[in-house]
Amino acid sequence: MKELNEKFDRAFEITSAMTQKLPPDIMLKFYAYYKLATKGRTYSTPSGKSPLRNAFKLNAMFQLDNLSENEAKQKYIELVEKITNQKIK
Repeated sequence: MKELNEKFDRAFEITSAMTQKLPPDIMLKFYAYYKLATKGRTYSTPSGKSPLRNAFKLNAMFQLDNLSENEAKQKYIELVEKITNQKIK
C-alpha cells in the first residue's frame, strides 16, 4: 500500500510538471482517476465555471464506478507511464 501511494505521488508530480498539451479525453481520465483516488466516491458537481466541462468531468467520474480508490491510483500511474514512456518506480 505504501509503495502504491509513493508511486501515485510521483506520478502526480510528473503530470503536474507536464508542459505538453494533452487531448481532452486523456485529461478527463487523469481528472477522474485523481478524484477517485484522493476523494473517494464523492460525486459533487465540479467547481469549474463551464457547465459543459463540469458535465464531462462528472461523467468521467461516473464511468469509474467499478474501481476502488487503489485501483484508480494504479490506473493513474499506468496512464502517466503510457503518456511519458517511462516506468514509475
